[in-house]
Amino acid sequence: MKIEIWSDIMCPFCYIGKRNFESALKQFAHAEDLVIEWKSFQLDPAMAEVPEYQDDLYRYLADRKGFSYEESKAMHDNVVQYAKSVGLEYNFDRALVTNSMKGHRIIQMAKMKGLGDEAEERLFRAYFTDGKNLNDIETLVDLGKEIGLTEGEMNEALSNPIYMEKAENDSKEGAMLGLTGVPFFVVDRKYAIVGAQPPAVMLQTLEKAFEG
Repeated sequence: MKIEIWSDIMCPFCYIGKRNFESALKQFAHAEDLVIEWKSFQLDPAMAEVPEYQDDLYRYLADRKGFSYEESKAMHDNVVQYAKSVGLEYNFDRALVTNSMKGHRIIQMAKMKGLGDEAEERLFRAYFTDGKNLNDIETLVDLGKEIGLTEGEMNEALSNPIYMEKAENDSKEGAMLGLTGVPFFVVDRKYAIVGAQPPAVMLQTLEKAFEG
C-alpha cells in the first residue's frame, strides 16, 4: 500500500502531521507493507528568496495576511503549544523566512537516494527548531551531508533545473488530486487525509484502506 504525502518544509502543521502520522504507524499492524513517498508543495511559490521581515516571522505573517502583530504572535504561540504536545520544539523567534524551493530541490534528490524521510525531518528541524537559513547554499550543503547526501549531489540538486521541475510537477499532481493545502496524505489513491489529523484518525484511514 502506498502513502503519498504532500508537504512544505515551512508549513508548521506539516511537521506536526509527520509526527502524528509516525504515531499512527506505530499502531498500524501492516506498517512494514507500506511504501511512503514525500511530495513537494510550496505554499507560496512567489515568495522572494529573502523576503521583507525575513528575521521576524510574526511581522512577516501579519503584513502578508493583514493581521496585527499581536494577533500573529498569539497564533504562533498556539502553534508552539500544539507542536509541543507531539514532542516538537518550535522556535519562531529564530525562524528565517525564505522561499522553500531550494529545500524542495534537496528533497527531490534525497528521494532518488531513498532518503526522502530523512530530508523532510532534517529540513523541518532546521527551520522550526534550529533557525537555519534555508536559502544559504553552505547551510544547505551541510544539512544535505547530515542527511546522507554528498556535496556533489547537493550541488547537482541546487543547480540542475530538473529538480525544480520535479518539485513543481509534484505540486501540479497534488492539485489534480484535489489538494488545497498541506499536509495532504493520499492512501493508495483511494483515501485522503487532509491536515495534521490526530493519530487515531490517521490510523483509522490506514486500516480502512488496507482492508479495502
